[in-house]
Amino acid sequence: MRQSPLVVVANRLPIDDSVAPDGACEWRRSPGGLVSALHPLLRHTPATWVGWAGGTGPAPHLPEVDGVRMHTVPLTAEDLRDHYEGFANATLWPLYHDAVEQPEYHRRWWEAYQRVNQRFAEAAAEVAEPGALIWVQDYHLQLVPGLLRALRPDLRIGFFLHVPFPPPELFMQLPRRAELLRGMLGADLIGFQRDQAAHNFAQLVAKVLDLPATDRRVCVDDRVVRVGAFPVSIDTAEMAALAARPEVADRARRLRRDLGDPEHVILSVDWMDYTKGIEQRLKAYSELLASGDVKVRDTVLVQVAVPSRERVGQYQILRDRVEREVGRINGEFGRVGEPAIHYLTQTFDRAELAALYRVADVMAVTPLRDGMNLVAKEYVAARVDDTGALLLSEFAGAATELSQAFLVNPHDLEGLKQELLSALRATPADVAARMRAMREHLHRNDIHAWASSYLSALDESGSLLTRFAGTD
Repeated sequence: MRQSPLVVVANRLPIDDSVAPDGACEWRRSPGGLVSALHPLLRHTPATWVGWAGGTGPAPHLPEVDGVRMHTVPLTAEDLRDHYEGFANATLWPLYHDAVEQPEYHRRWWEAYQRVNQRFAEAAAEVAEPGALIWVQDYHLQLVPGLLRALRPDLRIGFFLHVPFPPPELFMQLPRRAELLRGMLGADLIGFQRDQAAHNFAQLVAKVLDLPATDRRVCVDDRVVRVGAFPVSIDTAEMAALAARPEVADRARRLRRDLGDPEHVILSVDWMDYTKGIEQRLKAYSELLASGDVKVRDTVLVQVAVPSRERVGQYQILRDRVEREVGRINGEFGRVGEPAIHYLTQTFDRAELAALYRVADVMAVTPLRDGMNLVAKEYVAARVDDTGALLLSEFAGAATELSQAFLVNPHDLEGLKQELLSALRATPADVAARMRAMREHLHRNDIHAWASSYLSALDESGSLLTRFAGTD
C-alpha cells in the first residue's frame, strides 16, 4: 500500500454516494462544511483521505479523485446507529451547540464511539508515511489523535474542530469528558474556529485533567500541545469566478423571472438541522407578512433545507414541523402562482448555488449556533458587483469576521424581524459599502490562507509543508 506525506482523517469520504459506470467518482460538494473547505487544497496535494464511504458492510475500494487517494473505513449497521447517529449526533452535536436539543447519554454509544475511533486511527497509521502530517477533522473523531499517537509517535498530528466547543458548564455534563479531552490532547496542534472555543478548552483541561493550560498551550507530560483559533474559509476566487460566468448570470435572471420578478428575494440555504434557526426565521417572516411590513407580491423567501441525518428522530420531527409551517404560511398568505415561500429540500450543484446567491437581495443566515457557516462566506464571494445584504446570526463563527453584515440575535424574534427589514430597506450605498468590506476581508482570508496558517503551525520545521504546492 502506498503511503502519503499528508493524511486527512474525517468521518466521511468527500465523494458522491454513487460511482459512475466507468468507475469514476466526484467530490461531494454540499452547502458549506468540511468538503467545501478542504477540496481546493487537496486537489493540488499528494494526500490520502481516510473516511467512511456512506454505506454499511465491507469497505469498498474507491478510485482516486482529483489525485487524492481514498482509503475507506468500514462501518457496520451497529456502528452507524451507535457511533454516528448516537454518540456523535445525539450526544456531542446538541451539547456542542448550546444544548438546543437535549443531549442523550447511553453507554453502548460511547463503546461504539471508542471502537470506531480506534478503527480510524489504525487506518490512518497504515497509510501515513514516516513523519507524515495527519490532519484529523471534527467531533466524530476526538479520540483519534490520542490513539494515533500511541500507534505512531513519529507522526505530526493535528486536530481541527469545525463545530463550536462548549463552555465548561455544558461540557461537564459528559460522562466521558476526561477521555475526550485526553483524546484531543494526543495532537500536536488543536485548532478551533474561534478564540472563545480555545479558551473553553483550556479551562476544561485545567479543571478536569489538572494540567497546566492557557488559551495557547497545554503541557502534557513532556509535550506541549499548542492550541489556537484558525477560522475556516472558502475558495473566494473560485466562487467569485463561478458567479461571474455569463451562464450563471443568465441562470440568475431566469430564476428571478421564475420567482415572479419580485422587488426583493430573500434566500436561506441550510442543512435541515435544529441548530440552523429555520423555525425562528419562518416565524419572523410569517409575522412580517401578517403585519403587512412584507407583501407577497413584492417579496419572496426561498428556503433551501437540505435533508440531514434523516434516520435520527429529532431531525424527522424537525422536518415535519418545518413543512407544516411552510404549508401554513403559504396557505394563509400566498396567492395562486405566488407562494410566500419557495421551499426546496434538494442539493444544488455549484453553478446553481452561485446563481441562487446572485438572485438573493438578502441572504438570511441565522443559526442558533454555528462553528463558522461557510454559506455566509460563499454568498459574499458571489456578490461580484458589491450588491446584496447579509443577515447574519451573532452566534455563527463567521460573525466575528463579517462584522459589516446585518447582525442579529436569532433568539430575539422582534430583533430578527427589525434587522431583516433593515436589510431589505438598506440604501444601495450602505449595502455596497458593507459588501465591499466583507469581500476584501474574504480575499485576504481565503481557504489557502486558512490551510497555510494551520499547516504551517502544525509543521513547525517546514520540512513537510514545502511538498504541498496547494498551500504556498
